[in-house]
Parts: sequence; structure tokens; C-alpha cells
Amino acid sequence: MADTDTARTAVSGPSAGPARTGWSGRLRRHRLALALSALVAVCGVGLQYVLMVPPLYFDPYYVWLAARDWPDVPLEQWPFSEVPHQVTRVGLVLPARLAQEVLGPGQIAYFTVTAFGVVLFFVGCFLAVRSLFGNLAGLASVLVILVNPLFTMTNPYGHELGWSTGVMLPDMPGAGLFSLGMAALVTASRRGGRDQTRWLVAAGTCYGLAFLSREFVALLFVVIPVFLLPLRIPWRRNLTVGIPMAVILIADFVHNQIVWGNPLAGLISAAEHGGLSRDHVTRKLAAESFTRAFHDWSALGSVFIAALAVTVAGWLITRDRRLLLVLVWFLALGIPITLLSGVLDPESISLRAWLPRYWDAVLPALLAGGFGTVALLWQRVPERSRRRLKAPAAVLALAVAASYVVVCVRAVPDLPRDTAWNELRIWLRGRNDITTIYSDRRLAQTLTFYVRDPWGRRTWNGQIQSWPHDHYSLPVEAFSAPVLWTRWRGQESQVLGGWRPKQSKGWQRLWKSSDGILQVWDHPSTLGQTPPKPTSPDRSDLH
Repeated sequence: MADTDTARTAVSGPSAGPARTGWSGRLRRHRLALALSALVAVCGVGLQYVLMVPPLYFDPYYVWLAARDWPDVPLEQWPFSEVPHQVTRVGLVLPARLAQEVLGPGQIAYFTVTAFGVVLFFVGCFLAVRSLFGNLAGLASVLVILVNPLFTMTNPYGHELGWSTGVMLPDMPGAGLFSLGMAALVTASRRGGRDQTRWLVAAGTCYGLAFLSREFVALLFVVIPVFLLPLRIPWRRNLTVGIPMAVILIADFVHNQIVWGNPLAGLISAAEHGGLSRDHVTRKLAAESFTRAFHDWSALGSVFIAALAVTVAGWLITRDRRLLLVLVWFLALGIPITLLSGVLDPESISLRAWLPRYWDAVLPALLAGGFGTVALLWQRVPERSRRRLKAPAAVLALAVAASYVVVCVRAVPDLPRDTAWNELRIWLRGRNDITTIYSDRRLAQTLTFYVRDPWGRRTWNGQIQSWPHDHYSLPVEAFSAPVLWTRWRGQESQVLGGWRPKQSKGWQRLWKSSDGILQVWDHPSTLGQTPPKPTSPDRSDLH
């Protein structure tokens, strides 16, 4: 399971030998890791392309709006006033602004930002696991995540489980950057002198950047000095790791002062985020957040629970310091986010740890522990028996991997992608007979991408009006123009509490997507009439 280039860390053996000098030497030394990382990155982007989740509403959409308005993001105005913790994450806002400037304010720019987060996550997972237990363990870990329904069923217009792959949220990039930091830290334990310094600086830089994307990874910073112990890195080297983290934090403070007038704007918005959850929460349910996140959403998520159990058993048997390292990594985040999910106060929820994506930053630790335990126990088998069992073990491993992939793929009933939305874009293109469309606010926010071509050029010049997703009655003005409607899947509440347009009530269907996901209806009794003034124009988030 482990290869000699990556498994011989300071926690388990001697240094990897004399290092070649110069950039060409470093590239040659790491060429296999670079090639495999590129393969993992391609697989991550390929997965996102296969899923092709439409640009989603609420949190990702508000980040997109903030990126468009940056540096003039009005935190005191709605919707930013209600979700400041989303738009003060400069690790998302600034890349999104750069993408809009270079690629235009359209779907391609959105896809690029989300793809960057996906690549960071999968490559970070691979390199973190590889640094501890080798290439095979790293690739196997990526495979486990790549096909798991928790990462493939992400489209609420089909069969949503959770928001992850292809969604512009902080979890995947934050987890990926922290994992890259862990990989650099482990690699530093096998180096000395200036080479070790470079790797420690790289680790601190990745940790700092992870904070800019997902602020609660700072909970893991407390145990960075603890990480150095099993890696046998001198205690004084904490300063080397901490300097780039401090520089990034200071730069964040300066940015916040210039843009929002408060250097602590990001930390304050994160600390104030929370309150009474819409979900039913008790202390008992909150304490069970980890198992709920990886079992209740999909039974196949139980593979991560099993990985934790195997890691604990492996450490009790082997006492290997690498397993201790990943257990500390897991607990350092798992304990505080569980406490903040309602164990301390069920009426004040800061984090919803029963959502799988909140655990992204520790999934590499769980998988490293699971596959690392298998590798360590395999090494305990006598040499003669290992030679005899090598071929059957390889066949068994391939059979298990193939079975897992098949079961995961079959667990996904369909992948609707954004087919319906592209068809709507084509249907609306250049139309002058439809000047306004009303819809549920969630649909309206996604629709803003599809009245433009993928590069952001406007293809339909009408207006989009919306009503809040928690309303239970159709606004009267919505009878004066076509209405975009869908039946929501997954955890999403239905439009207007289950309302749908019906021909028996005078509605006429103008258009329906080929997969039936989206429909456009009109009420002929009001055709040609002047639409009344929209309700609550000050609440519009589609500006």
C-alpha cells in the first residue's frame, strides 16, 4: 500500500536520502507526484463537468453578487446584511471577481471558480494521504470521494443530497488548502535545512489561505504545534509555519479595513453567524452530527464512519504515529464543530455539522487513517505469506474497488445537469413577446445566469421578478406575466408550500423542458394588461 518515496517519514523511518539541488532537480524528484496530482485534478474537473450543477442560489449567489460589486460591497444592505459571513470570505470573493473580469459575468466564470475549488480539494486529499502512506493510498482515497453520492448528488433540480462538487461554497477550497498544508508539513518532516524551511513556509501559506476561504479551519490551527510532535519537527519551527499565516492574516485585516471599514469584519461576521436553526435540534442530535452527516444523507457515506473506526483500531494495534496524527487532525475539528452545532446550546447554532460538507477538511485524515491501517497491518504479515497472498490480495482489492464504484454509480438515479436551464436559455433568446418572468426567488437567482450566454452576454432583455421562497401565496402581480415553476427535490421546500399552476385554474403552459424539470406558465386572463407594481422592490436581490 505504501511506496518507499512517500512512506519513509520522520515518524516511521530515516530521511529519504540526499536531495538534488535546483528547480530541475526538485521537479525530477517530484515528477511522479506532479503527474498523479495532474491526473487527480483532471478527474475532479471531469466530475464537475459530468455533474454540471447549475449556478445555485442563496449563499453561492450572494458570493457571486459580492464579487461583482467588490470593493463596494454594501454589508448594511440586503441580502449582504443577512449573510455577511458569506461575502467576507475573500478566499472566494476575490477569485470570483478575477474570474468575472477575465471570463465575463457568466456561467463559464462561475464554473471556473468552482472547478478551482474542486481541484484544490481532490489534489489536497491525494497529496495529504500520499505524504503519509504513499501513492496507492492517495489515489484510493480520491476514488472513495470521487464517486460517493455525497459528492455526486448535488443538484436540487434532480435528487439533491448536499452542496459540494460544482457549487461555489467555501468548504472544498478551504479543506483542499488545509490538506495541502498538511502534505507540506509531513514532507517537511523528511527534509532538513533550507529545504525543510521552504516546506514549512509552504505549509503555513496553505493554512493561512484556507482560513480566507473557510474561517472555521482556524479551529485546527490550535493543534498545529501538536502535529509537529509525531512528525519530530523541532518545536521552534512553529515560528516558521506561523510567519506566513500571520502575514496572510494581517493582509486580510488590511483588506477588511479598506473595503468594509473594520479589520475584524470577517471574524465578527463569522462569530455572529448562527441562531435558532430551522432544523429540529436537540443536544443528543447535535452530538450525533458526525454519524448523521455520513449515514442519514446516504448509507454509502458510512464508508467514512468505517474509516474512523478502522483508524482507531489501527492505532490501538500498531501505535503508529501517523495514525495518531490523523486522529488528532480529525478530533481537532470534529469536537468543536459538534459542540457548536447544538451541544452547547440547541437554540444557538453556529455550525450545522450534520451537513456532510462541514466535515470536508477532515475527510483526508479519515481516509489516510483507513488505508494507512490496511497498509500497516499488511506489513505485519510474514514476508513468505505476503508473497503468497500478494496476487489474491490485489484481486480482492480491485474487486472491492470495482464493487464500490458500481454501487455508488447505481445509487444516483439520474444526473439532470443543467439541461433544462440551457433549453430555457435557448427558448428565451431574443424573445420580445415576454418582457417579465416571475418565479420563486431560488429559481430567479439561477435564472440570472441563463438570460445570458455562458460568457455573460445578455441574450434576453426582460425583467426577472421574484417572491421569497418561504411565501405561501402567489403575489397578485405574478398573474400578469409568465411564471417559472419547478417541483423541488431533496431537502428543499416546495414553491408556495406546494402550489402549482393548473389548467383548471386558468393557467396555460407555454414551455416545458425535455426532462420536465422546468416549466413556464401564464395566466391568459391578464395577458396584455399593465403589470402592477412589484411587491417589496427594496428586497430585490437580482440587481
